[in-house]
Amino acid sequence: MMAYSGKEKVLRKENPSGIFHFYLALRSLVRAGGWMQNKIKKPKFHAIAEPRAVSGLMLGSLSEEEYRNPFVVFQKTFRKFTIHDFDSFLSDITCFSLGTFQKGPEGDIVTPFLHLNKILDAAQLIVERASASSATE
Repeated sequence: MMAYSGKEKVLRKENPSGIFHFYLALRSLVRAGGWMQNKIKKPKFHAIAEPRAVSGLMLGSLSEEEYRNPFVVFQKTFRKFTIHDFDSFLSDITCFSLGTFQKGPEGDIVTPFLHLNKILDAAQLIVERASASSATE
């Protein structure tokens, strides 16, 4: 979606509804992350506390601190952006990836995109660790 938001081509011309479903999924993730950041004080799984070497492949887009405690990603993100900011960002890239426009979206779309990538990586870690901790119980 990001790549096509700056092109004069339409992403998935044959089935543009898939993009809308993807938009809704990302929007739900961002809203859940905002809710989680405000409501959950202590995660239900243990953050990795021991100082061990972590490979760059494991980190993805996260720093070592964020990898050890993925909730930090949500705290940092929602200190910088509101849910409304993400709604605008997601709407812009969805709209511009579905249409043929002369100019792409105006404003900063790179910073929210980078934070969204971190949210996706952190959410994956949370799911993996939560399922691992429930399996050991």
